[in-house]
Amino acid sequence: MKIYTRTGDAGQTGVIGGRVDKDDIRVEAYGTTDELKGFVGQAICLAGAEERFADMAAELLEIQHELFDCGSDLALLRQDLRPYKVQAEMVEHLEQLIDKYDEETPDITKFILPGGTLLASTLHVCRTVCRRAERRIVTLGREQEYNREVLKYINRLSDLFFMMARAANHRAGVPDVEYVRSAEVFRRKR
Repeated sequence: MKIYTRTGDAGQTGVIGGRVDKDDIRVEAYGTTDELKGFVGQAICLAGAEERFADMAAELLEIQHELFDCGSDLALLRQDLRPYKVQAEMVEHLEQLIDKYDEETPDITKFILPGGTLLASTLHVCRTVCRRAERRIVTLGREQEYNREVLKYINRLSDLFFMMARAANHRAGVPDVEYVRSAEVFRRKR
């Protein structure tokens, strides 16, 4: 099997249910989730290198699969073609993971700068790409139909990347760097 098909040479690509221009907002939305999968893969490599991050590596691998589901749902032109893959339970699972990592990190009251360890920095890159995917999905929703659970999933996922980055730094004994001109914007945990 050859990897190239030449079907995209005229500037269009196949989606589930038809063909669209390669710069269509639908392609931008699922393409950004694809880019995110690449950065998550890098984070998996970093997390998998140390036993103290093994849980993160396993959770990130599952997230890669779920991001593929997100992209698949975003590539679907009409819901009547097949059932959606991304479901509310996936969003709830992300919330459980956010709470798990929040419990192991110290309180913050100010914004923090992306950085610390290489793993935390990579997770912050995942967070920012995830936010861009979210913006592309919002734009898609103004123009076309899509699975609304994907937007909820992506929104929670960016929060999870933030908490995982903080946990990665904490486990490595590296403090988060507060943004020096930040007001107090976060409440302390109870």
